[in-house]
Amino acid sequence: MSIAKLGAVVVDCPDPVALGRFYAELLGGEIEDDGEGWVDLKGVPGAPLAFQLSPGHVPPKWPSPEESQQFHLDVTVEDMDAAEEQVLAIGATVLDAADRKRSWRVYADPAGHPFCLCAC
Repeated sequence: MSIAKLGAVVVDCPDPVALGRFYAELLGGEIEDDGEGWVDLKGVPGAPLAFQLSPGHVPPKWPSPEESQQFHLDVTVEDMDAAEEQVLAIGATVLDAADRKRSWRVYADPAGHPFCLCAC
């Protein structure tokens, strides 16, 4: 028996609308902006995502043994190369794609949060 259920994964960022749009392009769904620094991503299977205004947001450094990456999302894709092309087109940056034969590659969203494309 659990104590609670997960309500949402909330991501701090400097521009919740822009980051919400990025993840809507990546995962599907629609953003719902409350106009006060909070954006929900609606209509996506899995744990709900929300984006919260954080004016002092400092992106994680990846990889960095001295600092935490804070969190990262793993997203599953069918075609790694096609997905890479698409996420780069919507504003992601490559953090680690050195070993192109492995089943995952690491990128940063526009606010600097790491996420992995996984063909697992």
